[in-house]
Amino acid sequence: MRIVVLNGVNLDVVGRRDPDVYGGITISELETQIYEWASELDCTVRCRQTNSEGEFVDWCHDALDWADGVILNPGAWSHYSWAIHDAVELFAVPVVEVHLSDVNAREKWRRFSVLEGLVTARVIGKGPEGYREALELLLAKSS
Repeated sequence: MRIVVLNGVNLDVVGRRDPDVYGGITISELETQIYEWASELDCTVRCRQTNSEGEFVDWCHDALDWADGVILNPGAWSHYSWAIHDAVELFAVPVVEVHLSDVNAREKWRRFSVLEGLVTARVIGKGPEGYREALELLLAKSS
């Protein structure tokens, strides 16, 4: 199974953000961990991160042609980017939305996701382990 992991805005500096909220892991450490989990689970993963909303949308479009599953952490874009909503709406494969923090226990504006109703599952508040759970969910969907 080929899975794309798309991380969005501010995840490049996640290691500098509040460790009680985000876990203290850098994007490089997170991606290394995701690649290790993918190897253990016998799937292929491609991780990408951008602070450009247009580039994130382009990567969604690119993945339409090859990905068997999608893991998205758009960051704050989850709460307002209808452009990302429209790009995700095109997927015919399972999509899992992941957030390191428990967005439902934070500010009111973080509780809404433009991806609601489009994604197969949401994994929130589990820190980096949420990505492993997302991989497992996608693999279960493919069998």
